[in-house]
Amino acid sequence: MATGYAELLRARHAARLLAGTLVGRLPNATAHIAIVLFARAEGASYTLAGVLATVYGLATAVGQPVLGRAVDLFGQPRVMLPAAVVSALGMAAFAAVGIDPLPLAAAAVLVAGLATPPLEGGLRALWPSVLKRQDRVHRAYALDSVAQEVMFTVGPLLVTLAVAVWSEAGALLAINALGVLGALSVVVSAPSRTWRSAPREAHWLGALRSPGLLSLLGCFLFVGVALGSITVAAVAYSDDGNGGDLVYALIMSGIGFGALVGGLAYGARTWPGAPESRLRLLIALLALGYLPLALVPAPVPMTVLACLAGLFLAPALTCAFVVVDRHAPRGTVTEAFSWLVTVFGVGAALGTAVVGPAIERGGPAAGFLVPAAAGFAALLVLLLTRRAMADPRVRPAKPVTVAPRTEIDRGGAGEAGFRTGHQA
Repeated sequence: MATGYAELLRARHAARLLAGTLVGRLPNATAHIAIVLFARAEGASYTLAGVLATVYGLATAVGQPVLGRAVDLFGQPRVMLPAAVVSALGMAAFAAVGIDPLPLAAAAVLVAGLATPPLEGGLRALWPSVLKRQDRVHRAYALDSVAQEVMFTVGPLLVTLAVAVWSEAGALLAINALGVLGALSVVVSAPSRTWRSAPREAHWLGALRSPGLLSLLGCFLFVGVALGSITVAAVAYSDDGNGGDLVYALIMSGIGFGALVGGLAYGARTWPGAPESRLRLLIALLALGYLPLALVPAPVPMTVLACLAGLFLAPALTCAFVVVDRHAPRGTVTEAFSWLVTVFGVGAALGTAVVGPAIERGGPAAGFLVPAAAGFAALLVLLLTRRAMADPRVRPAKPVTVAPRTEIDRGGAGEAGFRTGHQA
């Protein structure tokens, strides 16, 4: 396993692109906590602070596929870096204005969210041209999903540290400055500068005209619901006489650790067969992994169950990345990956909303049933749309003369139907 990942990171540009993308995404990963901490320091109520964080989240959900389509049309440097600068300026304006006047503060947060660059989708579009071989790209998707888990764990800690060293406003500015530097590191690299999307057929739906992609997005809307609800359910469990914040941290760390182990193990080998059928199995296992949490045992066994619950999350995400690439219409790969980010975020927001009534009626046990139910709903979507998911073929674009491209090495074992060679 270690040898495979070391080989991947030794590939030219690979480590730089991964690191630059993670740093560039720090503002997005930490915005919810940074906005709340700053708004509270300015005298805002928890409700107002939460509303501002929600505005940012919803704006990001809208902006990602729009900017992703722009990247497919105009290239990465022309979109990514200006978007990162505008987003950082929006947060800088929020830090300067505070919460008074409120409309101006909300507008600044809105701009910051809308302009969040689609670095996540952009990186996945770059992997095939950087790594050349299917098996390496598969492993890169796994490493990407694992690194994402680490970032969403470490990011809030960095914000807390920045607040302790400087201030809430200083943390907001510092994290967004790092985000611009990360985006800059990506877009000045040779793979980003030379990458061009495949010729695309003009269509107002863009990536969404693919039935298979719509099926996948419907599935991961519910996976997002599961993750959003499990976060709130863990808070209710820890507050219910089970150790408070320490136990909450242990549960969430357990889920992250399980995802880390599962993602690394999954990406360490190649898998036979179509990824669509494998995704159904992984989603089923993910849903089953959430069920034992409803037993709400003592904190130590609960942490162990949390590790098991997270075990299939990163593998499911990794497999989904391959499915996106197979089903995205030609010339829409960045937009398609950005839509996955969007529905995942919207699902998480819905999950935090729907789990509250369940906890109020049935306590933490009922709260942990919500992620399990959402997991089975995600599986149901895949089962009901098997026909759409079974055929990744899309109508080809009209013939366009393009410069010769470097062929992906077909000698490496990889996914059946791997299509990114002509996608990006």
